[in-house]
Amino acid sequence: MAVAPKRSYTSWIVGDTSDAKRQPLGGVVLAGGSTDVDAAMRWFLRQSGGGDVLILRASGSDGYNEYLYRKLGEAVNSVETILLRDRASSNDSVLIRKIRQAEAIFFAGGDQANYVNFWQGTPVADAVNERIKAGAVVGGTSAGCGILGQTYFSAIEGSVTSEEALANPYDKRVDIRRDDFLKQPLLDNTLTDMHYSARNRQGRHLAFMARAATDWAIRPRGIGIDEKTAVCVTPDGNVMVFGLGNAYFLQMTRKKPEVCTQNQSLSWNRKGKAVQVVTIAGSIDGAKGFNLTSFQPTTKAKKEYWYVHSGTLARVFIRASVRTKNGRIQ
Repeated sequence: MAVAPKRSYTSWIVGDTSDAKRQPLGGVVLAGGSTDVDAAMRWFLRQSGGGDVLILRASGSDGYNEYLYRKLGEAVNSVETILLRDRASSNDSVLIRKIRQAEAIFFAGGDQANYVNFWQGTPVADAVNERIKAGAVVGGTSAGCGILGQTYFSAIEGSVTSEEALANPYDKRVDIRRDDFLKQPLLDNTLTDMHYSARNRQGRHLAFMARAATDWAIRPRGIGIDEKTAVCVTPDGNVMVFGLGNAYFLQMTRKKPEVCTQNQSLSWNRKGKAVQVVTIAGSIDGAKGFNLTSFQPTTKAKKEYWYVHSGTLARVFIRASVRTKNGRIQ
């Protein structure tokens, strides 16, 4: 009697175990952590086209299976959770096949460093990127959201507070990486950060962006998401913000930080206009008002400038504005 090979991961599945072969609708879900936002997760399931949903995680269990398959009322072929505990798991051929058959892929919360250690530069990341290119919808919450930007904080050296990152943007814990992991085009040059207001992460987010601007001479973008809040983005970049908190869309103006060096406090002032921030408040039905492709508001929105003076974050409010048909901001 043949013995099935021992798998290097744990899997739980509900629904049809055969491949659905549906056409997904694409897009991305960025969830800020804590309680999942039902409306955003329903959107995620609809974007799968009724196909196979795959949850990837490095800790925890199968809590998403029943929630996504039955409780939300959206029909999909299956929901499968796969728990990977080490980097070797990322080479499993059956696992790779499961990823390549998924119409929706969601990264659960957990230890962000594990996700980078286990999946970056492996066949898992390659397979996920293939599915993104083929139109699969992807998403993540908390740490799972933190790895979705093409520029990202690795957490390899542990977490870092806003105060620590602003005091020294080259602290070893401020480990920022770019273009070597997941490649969702909507998140090009974009750093995500979660638990935003609850954990006071605005300052470290600016420190991350300052490093990206300094190290790679790019014009970085940022998306910050509060807890119990999720940003759903269609393939053409239109945003809907679901939930109880806010989503923050950050973009550097045109000039790099004045001081961003080892063992010195960050200074990124630029006359009080270092980074422009558009805030969209979440709602039950999904608040519209921003487009990631243009990275501009599409309706009247709260706008601010954020800047840093000698390691201290400050803000300047701008009147609400809207981009008109001729492209001007009023």
